[in-house]
Amino acid sequence: MSKTKITVNNYGSLIIDGDFEIVDKNGNTYHLGGRERVTLCRCGLSKNKPFCDGSHRGHFEHEAIAFDLPPKP
Repeated sequence: MSKTKITVNNYGSLIIDGDFEIVDKNGNTYHLGGRERVTLCRCGLSKNKPFCDGSHRGHFEHEAIAFDLPPKP
């Protein structure tokens, strides 16, 4: 299995690249037609959730900067 990479875009979507599967809360699989890249909405404005349709443009602000999480207690 290849490595999956998730990129958090500034002011926009999450890009998922690699070998992955997306399922709903009941375990039903979204049929992605063999795609190895999808973009997921994180602003809540998409009309095609959970996928991004670009509705965030001009309405969602978040600058993505990686940081280390604190250790688990």
